[in-house]
Amino acid sequence: MNIVEDKIEELSCMKSYPNQLFYDGNLELLKRTKISIVGSRRPTKYSRFMIQKLASQLAKNGICVVSGGAMGIDAVAHSGAGALHTISVLPCGVDIRYPAVNKNLLNDIKNNGLLLSQFDSGFLATPWSFVVRNELVVALGDVLVVGEAELGSGTMRSVEFALKMGKEIYVLPQRLGESEATNRLLKDNKAKLIYDIDEFAARFSTCKGIHVENKIDDFLEFCNNNPTYDDALKKYPSRVFEAELNGDIEIRNGLLFLT
Repeated sequence: MNIVEDKIEELSCMKSYPNQLFYDGNLELLKRTKISIVGSRRPTKYSRFMIQKLASQLAKNGICVVSGGAMGIDAVAHSGAGALHTISVLPCGVDIRYPAVNKNLLNDIKNNGLLLSQFDSGFLATPWSFVVRNELVVALGDVLVVGEAELGSGTMRSVEFALKMGKEIYVLPQRLGESEATNRLLKDNKAKLIYDIDEFAARFSTCKGIHVENKIDDFLEFCNNNPTYDDALKKYPSRVFEAELNGDIEIRNGLLFLT
């Protein structure tokens, strides 16, 4: 495990600068333009698809995606950007893979992207460490994107940090009755709407025309066609297991559906 030696300018907006910051991976990502993405651990199919598309487009424009390594929106943001273009901030030591269902994703980020944590090796996540993690996620990004959130959810703590730091907040268009917290942010003029993903990414672009492999998740695309559970197990055995634990899929009458 390594310690970040140089001061990170973006973290000066935090209530107090971290006493220590541990990492595993590529510190060069800290020098990139960064956008933080947070949201529900159980997002709708629409939110997952749009955040996947957004993160992929940001990466194509040379932007690094920052998130918290959790299930749901966090995981989609990381995978959409691709490990080479993402920073995962952890609520535990960088040697711990939490949540376990994201083990493969976090290992990929360790090998190709960057894992960050304010906690020493072996430290296990606690309720308060998630709050510490959230502040760091928000501080690193130039702006905050909230993929989906409900009133009173943990995601709204990240929004509070962004407001205190004076960072712009962006949200996706959502249907009435869904993601009520992001709709409330719009109503209260505390967030801006992303009308066009390509235009949004281009606004922050630092690397016009960079080629990045399309990171749309083949497994999610496969599930969109409602395959049989047996066919899914044959093609993506480990992903089916992880998706079930994550609550991303459900099985009805032998067919697989995205939740």
